[in-house]
Amino acid sequence: MVLSKHLNAESLIKAARDHPSRKHVQSSNGHQIVHPYGARYGTEPIPKYKLPRKGTDAEATYQLVHDELTLDGTPALNLASFVHTWMPKQADQLMMENISKNLIDQDEYPMTQVIHTRCVSILADLWHAPSAHSAIGTATTGSSEAIQLGGLAMKRLWQEKRKAAGKSIHEPGPNIVMGANAQVALEKFARYFDVEARLVPISEESHYRLDPKKAMQYVDENTIGVYVILGSTYTGHYEPVEEMAALLDEYEKKTGISVPIHVDGASGGFIAPFATPNLKWDFRIPRVVSINTSGHKFGLSYVGVGWVVWRSKELLPKDLIFELHYLGSVEYSFSLNFSRPAHPIIAQYFNFVHLGYEGYKAVALDDLVNARLLSRALEKTGLFVVLSDIHRPKESLLSSASQSVGTFDEENVENYRPGLPVVSFRFSDAFKAQNPDVQQVWVQTLLRAKGWIVPNYELAPDLEDVQILRVVVRESVSAVMIDRLLADIIEVTENLAKTDSPMHALNTLQQRKTVEGHHGKLEEGSGSKSSGTYAKQC
Repeated sequence: MVLSKHLNAESLIKAARDHPSRKHVQSSNGHQIVHPYGARYGTEPIPKYKLPRKGTDAEATYQLVHDELTLDGTPALNLASFVHTWMPKQADQLMMENISKNLIDQDEYPMTQVIHTRCVSILADLWHAPSAHSAIGTATTGSSEAIQLGGLAMKRLWQEKRKAAGKSIHEPGPNIVMGANAQVALEKFARYFDVEARLVPISEESHYRLDPKKAMQYVDENTIGVYVILGSTYTGHYEPVEEMAALLDEYEKKTGISVPIHVDGASGGFIAPFATPNLKWDFRIPRVVSINTSGHKFGLSYVGVGWVVWRSKELLPKDLIFELHYLGSVEYSFSLNFSRPAHPIIAQYFNFVHLGYEGYKAVALDDLVNARLLSRALEKTGLFVVLSDIHRPKESLLSSASQSVGTFDEENVENYRPGLPVVSFRFSDAFKAQNPDVQQVWVQTLLRAKGWIVPNYELAPDLEDVQILRVVVRESVSAVMIDRLLADIIEVTENLAKTDSPMHALNTLQQRKTVEGHHGKLEEGSGSKSSGTYAKQC
């Protein structure tokens, strides 16, 4: 008999449960949750999709929700995400103490607002604003909101210039230029705020990122700005901000049209200043008018905090700033959200004070060391090609005499191409030729069965026929975890090659091998002879 492809789990559960004579509290579709353990007396089942008539005590409710959430993935093994998942217990305590505070209520929580202002000043100074005191910025819920604000400011400035010149702001309308590898938040800005998104195709030659020379083909008098990404989410590559700015300088000399740059430093804004401080990408470049970053990525805070900073107050149009009078004092707001929790900002300030420059630098360098370790190891397997470049020497060092005599300093991060601690890789051409039926996505599936979340996805337009696997090396991804991950990747891939079938490859999940797994391990046949019970010989 062929099993139906349209089995409905909820309907089956509803039909299969006991039906005692007493009436149950039910939801609109009859689906409910049986009372959790710990609530043994007098608790009715709880409807899932309808507010229960009577509530459940706090302890039972905690147990119920806690147990359901155990089905989530383990944050430490989620190598797909850039989001930071660990902070010291003192930070946890500080956040809980302030969890009820509303950041927008400056009159009620003046010290929280002072901390917010300090964070903006610290970032402005870190990113070399001409004056950290004259720079202006705000906390956001993340980089996505910050990118919208940076784009809106550029759009308003473009509109003001067009109006002053007596030109239309509607025909043909504004456009913004970005690489096709842009994260969805950048495209969201264009779609949500009626700006044409001009996506510059990427290529292997452009290192899977924006090519400044090609970008100039998309720039015209209606371009409100260029989004330049400091750390592509696909491969971790930094886009060349300085080169883009130089080309726009030349364009302005020829045409008189000034096109600003907004740097999307969602991840790189907290890596580049510490790992590669000599790299010019920030406010040291006059054409950079604004920068955003995520505090909850390599800013090392929990999710819920981003930042946007403008190099000077003149670059944030006044009609984006709202003056408020009804919370007890005169307050100003220029974020998309109004009420929002203050504790993520407090967590960010905790990191600034706790870690300082040297602390952030140590974390960034460790992340890059572990990312280089995984990159080199993957390439040495012969099974994979690594697309990210952080483990490769700078092009200026490739033919240097120091390398030829073996004196290349592998611990000096300045000797490598700058980028995020991200490892993007794919099957090697040799492996694909030998195993044409093996799909790369099976690696993602089988790693997930071992607990790892390693995404497999297509590259941006023009290279969408190329699929890559990606690992984000965060602070919690230690060298020990790299060991385990590499062993699992090799085991899964080799077994796929042997069986040519994902079904047979499920056999690989029976045990976990590691690089050091042979230490202290008994040889086969070391155990006593089986007596016929379940105690089998080793």
